[in-house]
Order: sequence, then structure tokens, then C-alpha cells
Amino acid sequence: MDVLKKVPVREQDPKERATNFDEVCLGYNDEEAKCEAQRCLKCKNPQCVKGCPVAISIPEFIQKVEDGDVEEAYKVIGKSSALPAICGRVCPQESQCEGKCIRGIKGEPISIGKLERYVADWARENNIEPEKASELNGKKVAVIGSGPSGLTCAGDLAKLGYDVTIFEALHEAGGVLVYGIPEFRLPKQTVVKSEIENVKKLGVKIETNVIIGKSITIDQLLDDEGFDAVFIGSGAGLPRFMGIPGESANGVFSANEYLTRSNLMKAFDDEYDTPIVAGKKVAVVGGGNVAMDAARTALRLGAEVHVIYRRSESELPARAEEVHHAKEEGIIFDLLTNPTEVLVDDNGWVKGIRCIKMELGEPDESGRRRPVEVQGSEFDIEVDTVIMSLGTSPNPLISSTTIGLDTDRRKCIIAEESTGKTSKEAVYAGGDAVTGAATVILAMEAGKAGAKGIHEFLLK
Repeated sequence: MDVLKKVPVREQDPKERATNFDEVCLGYNDEEAKCEAQRCLKCKNPQCVKGCPVAISIPEFIQKVEDGDVEEAYKVIGKSSALPAICGRVCPQESQCEGKCIRGIKGEPISIGKLERYVADWARENNIEPEKASELNGKKVAVIGSGPSGLTCAGDLAKLGYDVTIFEALHEAGGVLVYGIPEFRLPKQTVVKSEIENVKKLGVKIETNVIIGKSITIDQLLDDEGFDAVFIGSGAGLPRFMGIPGESANGVFSANEYLTRSNLMKAFDDEYDTPIVAGKKVAVVGGGNVAMDAARTALRLGAEVHVIYRRSESELPARAEEVHHAKEEGIIFDLLTNPTEVLVDDNGWVKGIRCIKMELGEPDESGRRRPVEVQGSEFDIEVDTVIMSLGTSPNPLISSTTIGLDTDRRKCIIAEESTGKTSKEAVYAGGDAVTGAATVILAMEAGKAGAKGIHEFLLK
């Protein structure tokens, strides 16, 4: 075995997977996981842990995998993470734990994410349950939103003995895990539902179809329903658009709507009646993970797909793995390109998208080189569907119906990073509702911080 190279992970063939919604990555088997675990240097000062937002004891769980004690490896991970099967699949490990792996200095880093996935999948298949609190402490906490931030906060508080209820606006729990991330990256029945069930096994209750700000307010939860504290993990589901001509035409969607119809409402499945405009030629505007998800979904629905992004490939914010998979599957990347107009036919439907070529100028406030238009370089791409994937903002419903809750100019809730404490007594917040759209693991980190902050507050 070459210790400098990762044990390869089996995947579906690109031509085959481009026609189905089955999971792309097939994961490690027992032998492959052990071989990969043996590559770990078991560092005394593990940098990988410093790169993990939820501080999983990575060398410890990998050692258990090498020893063949997968159940104990699951317990090690469970001390820090409530959603290991999800994180093992969708976390950007290359820029976090694996990005700091010492083995990666002279070779390829350990496949920490794939090993985490292996452990979590093994635990699910062998009916290993998380360890719950021995008794309740008499305090009640409400958690708003059942996405990664809310589930993590709820799980951590339940382990500390709190009586926790999650309130979810949609009919199914999971937040972005069920409506945003496609089946081929994150299977819903086997993985997401199982992780949510594990949180419920800790004693957490989940009430769906409850819209905070309409069904009930945060003030009422605190004043009338007997909750001692509230954590807001409601995410950022309000899509952004470019504001260009033609953007209101039939056939223009936000990535949020497109993915929600496909994922949560199962429009990709012929047995469901949910309508979705599949499109024969689709343009996806944006270069993040959500753009890759929308593009790869449209491809599986039978379209030729163009990803339009105004910077170069090296500036693409999507994970390298997702870009690689998209290219393998045949998605066309129109880089250094920016839309200026959606072209509309006489019936009000999309017939194309007008673009202009870009070049990179001086760095902007984010440190990336600012794209500048190349005059006279306009051209049209013939498409019948346009999906805008330009980021999202928090819905202002909660903040506008809660007395004394401060927000910033983007309508994001203002909260302390280390504790989640907001301007309102007993109310804490974290995840995309505070930062705007970010990653699953960063939302989980915020959920852990919120649980810690609430625990310290209620101990006073």
C-alpha cells in the first residue's frame, strides 16, 4: 500500500449516474476503511482537529477504525457531532480537517470525511444508537428550524438534560438537508431521516408546520408556553436575483425553488405529481455548491446544462469535488461570463440568455480579483430555462415579529459568535440566520455554540 496516496473511493460511472438520482459516491467497505485509517500518522498535536469546526477527535476515531472497533469510533464522533453521516458526505473537508492534515504535506491527506461517513453508515446499518442524558434537568428550550444548526443545538442540549422542542415551518424536518441538497449527494430516506431519528432518540421533540412569526411568536414561546430559552436556527431561504431585464419571465427560477421542488417535493420521481420545468437547455447562473446541485439536477432531468460564472475556474466557490463530478457528467462551464439579459419570446417564456465576457481586474474586498466587462463581447446562449443561484438571505419574518431582536442591514440576526447570544434576553441564534448562506458544518458549529451559550445562561 502506498501510504502517500488515498485509498480510492468507488463511485458510479459518470455516464450512468448522469441519468439517475442514486448516490454518486459509494463509500468505503471495511477493508478499504482500515487501509485508509492505517495511513493516519496519529499526530500528538493534530492539526486536523483544529480544522474541524465542531472539533471531532479525529485521530482517536481513526485509530478505532484501524483497530476494527467501529462502534467505539462512532461514540468518539458522537461526542462532537450529531450528524456524522451527513458531514461525511457534504462537508468541505479539503479546506477544513483534510486541508490541515500533516500527511497531506508530502502526500495526499487522510480521507477523513469518507472515514466519518463509513463509521456513521456502519452504525446505522448495525442499529447503534447515540447515548442520551440519564435524566432531565427541568428546563425547556425551543429551537426554531430543523436544519443542521437547529438539529445540532437541540442534540447537544438534550445530552445535557434539557427538554427540547424543535419547531419546523415545513411539513418535513431537515431544513436545507431535505430541500436543498440533492438525493445523489445526500440520500434522504437512508441518511437524513436516520440522522434526524437519532436526534429524536436523544429525547428531542419535533413539531412541523409551525411558522414562527405567524403560528406563534418567540415572545409567546417565552411568555406563554413556558420555554426558558430559544435558539433561532431558521436558515436563509430568501433567494437573490440579479435585477436584469427579462428575469421575471416564465422559465426563470431561483435555485432554492428548483431544488425544493426536486428534493423535498420529489419532482424527479414519476410517481409524484409535483410540477417542475425540466428544460431542454438550462443555464445556471452562479458558481457555488448550490449552483452545482441545481446544474446536476437539471442534467439528470434530461437537459443540456450551462453553468455561467463571472470569474475563472480557480475562483469557483464550489467544492472541487462537486466541480469535478459536474464536468465528468458533461455539464458545460461558461467561465469569465456574466448575464446581462434574459431573452424572452412573444409568449413570455425564456428563449435565451445574453451574456458578456469578463476579465479579472484588481482584488475586491473579498480578496478575489474583481471581474470587469470586456466591451463589445456580448453573445447569446439559446436556453429555455434559467436558474439563478446567487445566494440567499434570511427571511425577515422572525426578526420583524420579535420584540428587541436586532438585525443588520442584510436582515441577519446579530449574535455573538462564541455563544449565539442575541440582543434579546434568553434568545440565541446561529447558522445562516446570522451569517447568511454558508456550509452545513459551519451551521453545526454555530448550533454547538448556541447550545453552550444557552447552557451557561440557564445555569445562572
